[in-house]
Amino acid sequence: QVQLVESGGGLVQAGGSLRLSCKASGSIFSISAMGWYRQAPGKQRELVAAFTPGGSTNYADSVLGRFTISRDNAKNTVDLQMNSLKAEDTAVYYCAADPRYDRLAAGGAIYWGQGTQVTVSS
Repeated sequence: QVQLVESGGGLVQAGGSLRLSCKASGSIFSISAMGWYRQAPGKQRELVAAFTPGGSTNYADSVLGRFTISRDNAKNTVDLQMNSLKAEDTAVYYCAADPRYDRLAAGGAIYWGQGTQVTVSS
């Protein structure tokens, strides 16, 4: 089992920045893919950014150039730096992890955090 705990959400004005952090614990040796999803009211959950098993990164077109995913292997954390936030970034953000990247990218990751709310006021 792997436990994921997110932190760092909140309320910010449009144009501002927030940093989300996800700390993994448990059987983390089984994990090869981690990333961030978000779900806005009335919308499907979408992949925001993720690390592939090879260490490369993948971003949604809507956040490219504004969001940056990073990780600290020593601390078992994956962060999401969000800059130039827009009202449409408002959503609950979830950390996800899986032994398989294809399953994570398809939205079927085995492990999920509880989610953290990000609200961007315009």
